[in-house]
Amino acid sequence: MKKGDRLEGIVVETMAAEGKCIAHHEGRVVFVTGCAPGDTVDIELTKIKSSFLEGKAVQIKKYSVARTQPFCTHFGMCGGCSWQHIGYKTQLQYKQQQVADNLERIGGLALPPLRPIIGSEKQTHYRNKLDFTFTANRWLTREELNALPTPLERGSGGEVGLGYHIPRMYDRVFDVHTCYLQPEPSNSIRLLARKIAIENNIPFFDLRKQIGFLRTLTIRTANTGETMVILQVTYDKQEWIEKILSGLADSFPQLTSINYIINGKRNDTFHDLDIICWRGKPFITEEMPQPTGLGKLHFRIGAKSFYQTNSAQAFELYKTVFDFATLTGNEWVYDLYTGTGTIANFVAAHAKKVIGLEYVADAVEDAKANAALNGITNTEFFAGDIKDLLSEQFLLEHGHPDLVITDPPRAGMHEDVTRMLLAAAPQKIVYVSCNPATQARDLKILSEKYLVKVVQPVDMFPHTNHVENVVLLEKE
Repeated sequence: MKKGDRLEGIVVETMAAEGKCIAHHEGRVVFVTGCAPGDTVDIELTKIKSSFLEGKAVQIKKYSVARTQPFCTHFGMCGGCSWQHIGYKTQLQYKQQQVADNLERIGGLALPPLRPIIGSEKQTHYRNKLDFTFTANRWLTREELNALPTPLERGSGGEVGLGYHIPRMYDRVFDVHTCYLQPEPSNSIRLLARKIAIENNIPFFDLRKQIGFLRTLTIRTANTGETMVILQVTYDKQEWIEKILSGLADSFPQLTSINYIINGKRNDTFHDLDIICWRGKPFITEEMPQPTGLGKLHFRIGAKSFYQTNSAQAFELYKTVFDFATLTGNEWVYDLYTGTGTIANFVAAHAKKVIGLEYVADAVEDAKANAALNGITNTEFFAGDIKDLLSEQFLLEHGHPDLVITDPPRAGMHEDVTRMLLAAAPQKIVYVSCNPATQARDLKILSEKYLVKVVQPVDMFPHTNHVENVVLLEKE
């Protein structure tokens, strides 16, 4: 076999990591994109290995009963909601199985029965933050190409757009008409910004040539109704900035925070750049019920702040952490990778002391501000690389934890951090993960002293292959 060969009439069996499907051919596993479990497909091979094959479905001969009609016109081109064609209940089943498979196969762990996954009440319009990219040469769909009078290379039509990157193509952006991820006024704000820019001949950025003015538009919404806009441009030209921002401000009174960033770099990251608040406050405010249902917590979200992008499910996630912790009010708690202190502040009223560790200094300042905003006085936050920060000396100075809550990024915890947890030996560890594979790797190390007592998957991102997982560990 070679790349480009076809396998015909292959039955797709199940889902795999990264949203791929699994089939088998002549004893080898075949990872397939562009299909659903239960489909019968013809596959064009894209990778040949001795132990497995990879390919894409080029023809679906029989559709699976698990399929449903995608709701977005951009489905198949956008990488955002790649599971739209699979019913939500079926999505949850595969996510639950993904957690079990990772913990058992990678971690080699003896597991209690997994709790049923907590699904998201909202499957559309659940995100509170989206980033859109301006492009001077938008990606043209096949239909648009066919309508052109002369053939053109895809994406070279010279038409502007404001939308998302094509998966795995840094310099290709397609124009978004309607996105179902974020509630209004998100779509309306994006479309108006695009319209104002075109009408005033404001140059869109060319990602290949690195020329142009308009780079990105970030929209953050809060459950309080407040909305933030962040416009990123390459240089300071107030006439153009004013045109767009004043146009948005006049049309959307719910814009309580309007900001812009001057970014002359070759990438769009802005954590090292100044945020200029053009109008309103430099933050918006989210509300979250307290775990016991008495009153609400408030969190200020700045342009650089991290906050769980599914606000409603964030409560379910943190409530799971709180339930696993079974706090009595006497515990010394460490919250690793605390971010803006959301989990630390969520559990603080029920602990003696909560110490948050975070490597992003700006996030630590947000965490302190959020504690003050809610009148919380028993939290402390420290900034630094956690593998260096969490040491025997730190434990001596700040006390040994009875409970550790850890919520690391997708890469999981550094092995030094995992080993330090074994040395600190808290009675309980609550491990929150957005990547069950790296969580399983870390749990394998922690299993030297700890047993997995409870596993609770949580779906934060419907119509994607991502799944959050919370594990309670208790010292043997």
